[in-house]
Amino acid sequence: MQAARRAFLFASTLALPGIARAQGGAAIRLIVPAPPGGATDILARSVAEDAGQALGLRVVVDNRGGRGGIIGTRLAAQAAPDGSVLVLGHNQTHAANQALTRDLPYHVLDSFAPVARLATVHHATVVPASHAAQDMAGLARLGRNGGRLTYASSQAGSASHLLAESFVRREGLSAIHAPYRGGQAAMQDTAAGLVDFYISTWPQVMPLVREGRLRALSIGAEERIEGFPALPTTAEAGVPYLAMDAWFGIFAPHGTPQPTLHRYSDAFMAAMAEAENTRRVQAAGFNPAPLPAPDFAAFQRREVERWREMAELTGISLEE
Repeated sequence: MQAARRAFLFASTLALPGIARAQGGAAIRLIVPAPPGGATDILARSVAEDAGQALGLRVVVDNRGGRGGIIGTRLAAQAAPDGSVLVLGHNQTHAANQALTRDLPYHVLDSFAPVARLATVHHATVVPASHAAQDMAGLARLGRNGGRLTYASSQAGSASHLLAESFVRREGLSAIHAPYRGGQAAMQDTAAGLVDFYISTWPQVMPLVREGRLRALSIGAEERIEGFPALPTTAEAGVPYLAMDAWFGIFAPHGTPQPTLHRYSDAFMAAMAEAENTRRVQAAGFNPAPLPAPDFAAFQRREVERWREMAELTGISLEE
């Protein structure tokens, strides 16, 4: 059944604009607006392999990190809408950046056509293992009544910055922001006790939580997660507004023909259904959450509004 589906996708793709020469070795370029080696890159390469098999094409990953994902995303927005270029977007590049960035060189909705959502990732709040706060309420108490907290972010204007500042403002805390150039440095300095807390994606901080170098106070999941039964959800911890998942999906340049979008959507949905691919994605800390193009488009519009509200609440911009 799977082989027949791939044969159909391959045969129909040969007739698409810009891919007519695919049988002779043409490739789809999948831009990943992040450096190689990280979790986003792992997701992209896993999906690229399986989607390429479904289409009978090579899907080549092209890492173009920088400026909160803007550099690589702009390249995709400027590409010809002929099916030869795709981009792996996420909640920062295709939602939050619209509200955070003056003169954004693309529009998160108007410059792209959603193809398929792939996966989501929960955010977690962590403190140094030796920190006095044992829960979110205890952390908040330390930032009130004359106390002052410090918090890390992977970059000014990042989701980690927005979520942490939301916590600070909603709880009426006094806090100082320490922006870093990347999540790894922010995480390491949090573990070293140089800042009080850090809100990050669970795959990034989970290894140090397991090692006992970080203590997780809450996670933005609907239920407690496997392997960490003592870790409360954000709702249980009294901070339900922090349950804003990171998400990842495939986009094409605006104007890409509908037949191309439909076939690519089918291919990436099929890739996410592959058992081995599901295993790889989960091992990297992602939650497989595939959505086809129409549902993904509606989801993205809601997310743009959610992150706009968060930006207005916090007053944060990517230019800080």
